[in-house]
Amino acid sequence: MDRGLPDEFTVKTAVAMAVRAPSVHNSQPWYWLAGDSSLHLYADPSRQLTETDPDGRDLMLSCGAALHHARVAFAALGWTAGVHRLPNPAEPDHLAAITLHRHEPTQAEIAMAAAIPRRRTDRRRYSSWHVPQGHVEEMTAVAAAEGTVVQVPEEAARYYLATAIEDASRRHAEDPAYRTELESWSGRHLSPDGVPSRNAPAPDETPGALPGRPFADPELAQPAGSDSDDEESVLLVLSTASDDRMSRLRAGEATSAVLLSATSLGLACCPLTEPLEITDVRQSVVDRVTGGPFPQMVLRVGWAPANADPLPATPRLELADVLRPLDAPRPDHFRFQSR
Repeated sequence: MDRGLPDEFTVKTAVAMAVRAPSVHNSQPWYWLAGDSSLHLYADPSRQLTETDPDGRDLMLSCGAALHHARVAFAALGWTAGVHRLPNPAEPDHLAAITLHRHEPTQAEIAMAAAIPRRRTDRRRYSSWHVPQGHVEEMTAVAAAEGTVVQVPEEAARYYLATAIEDASRRHAEDPAYRTELESWSGRHLSPDGVPSRNAPAPDETPGALPGRPFADPELAQPAGSDSDDEESVLLVLSTASDDRMSRLRAGEATSAVLLSATSLGLACCPLTEPLEITDVRQSVVDRVTGGPFPQMVLRVGWAPANADPLPATPRLELADVLRPLDAPRPDHFRFQSR
């Protein structure tokens, strides 16, 4: 970038942290273009999961999480990110234009950035330890700062949400096209994208456990001796007043904020988007859980058992595959195909 703006090393460091963001099936549906005085986030529609995510909502959430990761990374590196979201209606895949200004990082910003390399999607059972209300309030506050409402369903609403999760899991299990897509994006061992076998447990059949996706070739063991159900985990429903692309992008940013906050607090967390991927099931969540706002993300948050082994990091595409100069030609070199 130009004099007075971040150097190339700083930009590459921030983008490398940004692409550590979670994405549906670790599909990483984004790429970045760096100009002389700005950085641009684009969606990569070739990585949309057409059976899991037919309307592209999960793709927008994933890209929003990467955008927030970038903002956090730049803040910790001493730069405030000014973001112009959806800057060009004629170019719908252009999701954000970022300009940068000098900034003195706060301890809170440094702590948030430090959570990026430690954050994991933990699909295992959680312990029976209670999540303090103060922690829930902190996660709710960081989501609100991103324009997203967090609801913690009480007993009846939680029952309906669990029913929606079970319904979606059953419906997907009966859909051959969905199962084929899920298998193609999981059971990985050396691939730079998709869900690795080492990060996927077999579906938990413990009574009371919420169903998880049946990823291919799961190798992740449940913590020894763990047999708790999900009663002590907290379910956070992130919702927005509208359901347009801007709302979904902002909900992705809020998801990142909550996940990094949870990680900073030492909590385990796992996104549960499956009940929101089927139109009528999602509508049941609107009717019986949120009461009107559009649910964009469900997060399961709790304490990992004391004897749970640390989770390995999931792989990412090479930085050269997702970051290019703004004036570089944009053919299919961004459509990295590992499958």
